[in-house]
Amino acid sequence: MKRISIIGLGLIGGSIAKALKNADAEINISAFDPFITNENINLYKPYIDKILSSEKESLENSDIIFICTPLETALKQFSELAPLLNENQIITDVAGVKFPFEEIWKSCNSKGKYIGGHPMTGKEKGGFENSDPLLFENAIYILTEETNDISLLKEFEDLIHLLGTNILHIPAKQHDVIAASVSHLPQLISVALVNTASLKTDKYNFLDLAAGGFRDMTRIASSDFSIWESVIAQNRDEILAAIEKFQIELDSMKTNIEKLNLNQLKDRFESSRKTRDEIPKNTKGFLSPLFDVFVYVKDEPGVISKISTALFKRNINIKDIELLKIREGSGGTFRLSFESKDDSEEAKLIIQEIGFEIR
Repeated sequence: MKRISIIGLGLIGGSIAKALKNADAEINISAFDPFITNENINLYKPYIDKILSSEKESLENSDIIFICTPLETALKQFSELAPLLNENQIITDVAGVKFPFEEIWKSCNSKGKYIGGHPMTGKEKGGFENSDPLLFENAIYILTEETNDISLLKEFEDLIHLLGTNILHIPAKQHDVIAASVSHLPQLISVALVNTASLKTDKYNFLDLAAGGFRDMTRIASSDFSIWESVIAQNRDEILAAIEKFQIELDSMKTNIEKLNLNQLKDRFESSRKTRDEIPKNTKGFLSPLFDVFVYVKDEPGVISKISTALFKRNINIKDIELLKIREGSGGTFRLSFESKDDSEEAKLIIQEIGFEIR
């Protein structure tokens, strides 16, 4: 599978193009994106062999078509392209909701193959200019389990592995149930927490007293609603079910507090602590931190010490750090997490001042 078409060259589509080109220069990549113009085409040329004039042109001489556009646009493009595939073509997507694509696929009687995908990675900022060939390193790439019986699955998986990902098979419906609980519900809770606490009196603004724990819990509350609007609409039933489960847990806590059932509350705290400790620390999940800085470093000793020392001298605290699988002899990307957007922006300037590249 050497002929790839990508529809949408934003953060994810652009990173796929860069990662595949870096992994195998013989892969031929065609792409369609309405934001490509004569003025900015040179930005794309190192990674794209052919610029397509329309989405449908991707059907010509492509083994795999990646749809990497926002959810509502992706569903529309999928509906138009899927019925036109030939028996040797695969169409895939990268959306955070999977079951709506399965429903369209089952009704379109296509000759081709569909493999639903969801790379669990991202950045605070989108666009091709922020895309990164190492964005997928050590990330989980979910494939819908319904594809296990297709003949071309193994070849497709080999291509996805070139991105540096770990593949996990989950049925489309189950994926959306999980996403509702560990991604969509936390987003809504974060928004609700901020709105609940944003009270003021004549003398006090409650949020002036918010400590680091509150900021950590609500860092995703500043997400743009335009990103979430279609996700909420498309996964409404699963999100409502997750909210109901959360309400039951909250009501139980309320009752225990009213009756001062402190032993029951202690059990819930202990259960929560043990469960949270089981969350993997070495992979990316559905939730991507908001205030991350991605720093490219050469494969040489002392680089992280140089960065951390420079930040320490300017009173910038690194909340979390992750090495996204360095490539021996070349380099890799560190993910540095900060507790505020201001800290992350200042950190970028400091890191660039000492000679490192921000991705």
